[in-house]
Amino acid sequence: MARETTLALTLAQRRTVKAVEAELARLARYDDESLVHEAWIRQRYGGGLAASYAPARAEAVRTAWHEAGHAIAALAVGARFSSASIRAGSGSAGRVHAIRGGGELSFVIDAAGQIAERLRDWSLPGDAEAAAFLRGWRADGGDARRFRAASSARFAGDEAAAWQYSVQVLTPLRPRIARLARGLLVHPRYLPYAVAAAVAGLPTMSEGRGHPSGSQGDHQGQPQRWRPARPA
Repeated sequence: MARETTLALTLAQRRTVKAVEAELARLARYDDESLVHEAWIRQRYGGGLAASYAPARAEAVRTAWHEAGHAIAALAVGARFSSASIRAGSGSAGRVHAIRGGGELSFVIDAAGQIAERLRDWSLPGDAEAAAFLRGWRADGGDARRFRAASSARFAGDEAAAWQYSVQVLTPLRPRIARLARGLLVHPRYLPYAVAAAVAGLPTMSEGRGHPSGSQGDHQGQPQRWRPARPA
């Protein structure tokens, strides 16, 4: 793990943290779908990603947990990133931008989006189900490809073992993932690295040793565009 440090927040970042935490406190009794900022709802509905506001809320929540998983995993293994966002764009429903570092544990970041989605409702698969999922895990904004490449040296191609290792790292961090996911949902803009760490209650990190192939780039959640049902 990389050495923990404390990044000084700028005045604007302190204001953002204060605003997010105030909203989280105000909406503490609400479930995730009930606190989604209207900007994220309108964007998904208006962009054709959801048939109505209800599925738009659900899609925003799924994306928030996915991206929060990547961000918390990055903080846990000593990687850095520029920001986390659930803004849907061309080819992605959200992303953690410009991830750098993580070293030999960078595969945990790659698996974290999928794991976080399942930690949300405690639907993590058993060994057989996980193996079946991994066999079919392909299109996920590059996460699957990076996971296999980054875990191959440590686990000699045993993807199931790498997945279970990632689960063990991230399960104790579920409250941090949930906190950051809710922060992403209540705030209508991206959260910079230092702000995301402060909202989650985790320390920032010094530079890690890096991904085997250099910078990991962005981790993107894939949008699921809504299409009307065909007439019977």
